[in-house]
Amino acid sequence: MNRRDLFKYSSLIGANLFLHPNLLWSNSILDSTKRNKKFIFSNKNNREFSPNIIPDLSSLKARLHWNENPFGPSKAGLKEFKNSAKKGNFYSWDRHNEFVDVISSKEGVNPGNILTGPGSSDLLEKVAIVLLRNGGSVISADPCYMSLINVAIAINANSHMIKLTPEYEHDLDAMESKINSETKLIYITNPNNPTGTITDRKKLYAFCDRVSNRVPVFIDEAYIEVSEGGLDNSMVKLVAQGKDVIISRTFSKIYGMAGLRLGYIVAAEKRLEEIRSITRGGMGITGPSINAAIKSLDDFEFINSCKENFIFNREFTVSQLKYRGFDPMPSNTNFLIFELPKSTSPNLFLKKMYQQRVSVKAFNFWEKNWCRVSIGTMDNMKTFIDAFDNALI
Repeated sequence: MNRRDLFKYSSLIGANLFLHPNLLWSNSILDSTKRNKKFIFSNKNNREFSPNIIPDLSSLKARLHWNENPFGPSKAGLKEFKNSAKKGNFYSWDRHNEFVDVISSKEGVNPGNILTGPGSSDLLEKVAIVLLRNGGSVISADPCYMSLINVAIAINANSHMIKLTPEYEHDLDAMESKINSETKLIYITNPNNPTGTITDRKKLYAFCDRVSNRVPVFIDEAYIEVSEGGLDNSMVKLVAQGKDVIISRTFSKIYGMAGLRLGYIVAAEKRLEEIRSITRGGMGITGPSINAAIKSLDDFEFINSCKENFIFNREFTVSQLKYRGFDPMPSNTNFLIFELPKSTSPNLFLKKMYQQRVSVKAFNFWEKNWCRVSIGTMDNMKTFIDAFDNALI
């Protein structure tokens, strides 16, 4: 990168991203509570409501706002993390390269098709910066996970959000019809966040196969392992076929390593070279996290147990909500979303939930208010139901 481009990139970070605290939930919620703001973020398509208080998260009885895995990390991964922490005085690039080899073999691609980072959100934000730094637009679902979209908006790109179908799938035909000369990226979260719903894999595969010849397609697969069908729903095979498709994965969900920070993207080598021309992969990842991740990949007993628990506890929560007259969207993830009563103030609802030391999220999209609750332990879900009943009184 030449000096002029370096200063330009630095100004994007300093003048735009850091002036938009909605890009980081932790900073944003502290800011919104201090200033008594109604929303953590708000745009023309959707909003996230802000609780007026935020207790010490360690004091929560049920921590159900970030879709974390309450059952992880795996014991095998945790043991490996502790053992390798003894060598924390050394850089771990050699082990990182081994990790890339392991992942590339798992995904059926070359090592040059892998770029790692501290979680998948870090990587999808970098993709947004690189692909949209000179303007243009990104097409996504309405609603969707907003991290990439917020970065695009922060660097003055345009966002076109297309409402999900009545079956809560991505409206692929409508998204394709919006592609024009300004389109720099199509962003799809599958399963989707915050709805928890999934788009038919055959339809999505055909869409990516066709559309990626015109514009890169980013598929965020953070919750793919939890979905019915699991990794069979992945679009990663398209990368091996040379398609301009970017797949993101994370160790934050099924692997229970949200706080250990590790994720990766799979993409065409030429696409990753473009990203690497501005930012390196592998930075911000610790050696112990890499070792824990490698060990966790083979811990199928733990992975399957987590998925079974998520499904069982999710179905329990669905039954409790339906008994109370609510109708959650069909979830393929470790969270649920359902419409709040029209008479309920989302901010007051959040206040009452947080006062009971239960954290959830509240959104507004499609001119309706929604509660999204992560799936925790069975005790967590029973605590949520009790708190939810009290919050609606």
